[in-house]
Amino acid sequence: MTEKRSVRVAAVQIAPDLDSADGTVGRVCQAIADAAGKGAELVVFPETFVPYYPYFSFVRPPVLAGADHLTLYERAVVAPGPVTDAVAAAARSHGVVVVLGVNERDHGSLYNTQLVFDADGRLILKRRKITPTYHERMIWGQGDGAGLTVVDSAVGRIGALACWEHYNPLARYALMAQHEEIHVAQFPGSLVGQIFADQIEVTIRHHALESGCFVINATGWLTEAQIAAITPDAGLQNALRGGCMTAIVSPEGKHVVPPLTSGEGILIADLDMSLITKRKRMMDSVGHYARPELLSLRLDNRPATPMSTVIPAAISPDARLKQEHTDHDDDRFPLLGEPAHQRVAVLRHPAG
Repeated sequence: MTEKRSVRVAAVQIAPDLDSADGTVGRVCQAIADAAGKGAELVVFPETFVPYYPYFSFVRPPVLAGADHLTLYERAVVAPGPVTDAVAAAARSHGVVVVLGVNERDHGSLYNTQLVFDADGRLILKRRKITPTYHERMIWGQGDGAGLTVVDSAVGRIGALACWEHYNPLARYALMAQHEEIHVAQFPGSLVGQIFADQIEVTIRHHALESGCFVINATGWLTEAQIAAITPDAGLQNALRGGCMTAIVSPEGKHVVPPLTSGEGILIADLDMSLITKRKRMMDSVGHYARPELLSLRLDNRPATPMSTVIPAAISPDARLKQEHTDHDDDRFPLLGEPAHQRVAVLRHPAG
C-alpha cells in the first residue's frame, strides 16, 4: 500500500445471553451501533458468540452434556437465515464491516463459523474452523480449505482464524500468502485462566509480526451469575474465569491500545495502514523474505462435500458415441475429461 490511510476498528468484549439466541443477537446489533457511533469502520466479536460458546462442554463430561448440546442445536445459526439478515442489516445501516463468530447449524451438524459482512451488508466470507480443539470435537464438525481465504472489504483485505487455528502455522501462512492486511482472531474468553490470556497475547503479537498485518482479537466474557449457571461446582467455576485478551496489535507487534482483560467493553483504535509497508520493507515472509523454491505451501481449497452427482446433459449423437466408447474403456469414470478430484462418489444414471 502506497497511500497513507487510517482505519478505525473496534474489538468487542461482552457477555452473551445464555438463555436466548435473540438476546445475544440484540447485544451484537447494539454493540455495532455503539462502535459505529464512535466512528468504527470494522467491528469484531468473539468466537462463536451467537448464541454462545459451548462452555458446558469444557466442564461437563459428554455423558452429561447431551441436553445442553441439543439446546445449542436449537439455538444455532443457519447461514444465511434470520440471524445473518439481522447482522447484515446492522452492518449496512451503519456502513461498517462486521466479523462475527457463530455456532452454525448445517442440517445435522454444528460448526464453529466465522462470518464477515462488508459495509454494504453482503456476507463476503463464511468459513469454518478446520479443527475443533479438545472438548470442542464433541460439539462441532471440521471445516475445509475453502475457508482459508482472504477477502477484499471496505477496510482492506481481511483474513480470519479462530482460537487454536493460530497454532497451525500452515493455516496462518495460507492467509499470509494472500496478503491479508487485517487479521481477525477470535477466542472464547472466560476460560482456563490467566495462562490462556498470556498465550493469546503471544500468539496474536507473533502473527502480526510474521504476517506484517494488523491483528484485531476479540474474546468473550462471562459474568459471575453466568458462571454459576453453567456449573454449580466451585472448583470447575475457576476454569470459566480469566483467559480474556481483547486486543488490537500493529504489524510491529505492539498493542495499539491497552488490551481489555476483564469485564465488558469495546476497544477503539485507529490503524495507520502505512505501517504494513514499513514492516514488510524489512521482512515480507511471503515475498522478498520467502524461499518458495525451498519451502512452499500447497492448499487444497476445494469445498469438502460428502457426495458429488453427475447429471448427463443433452449431447450430440457423435459425442454420445465417444462417451460410450470411453465408458467401455473405463466403466468407473462416465464423464470424459473430468479432473481426478471430481471422479469420486459418482452416482451413475441410466442412459436415455
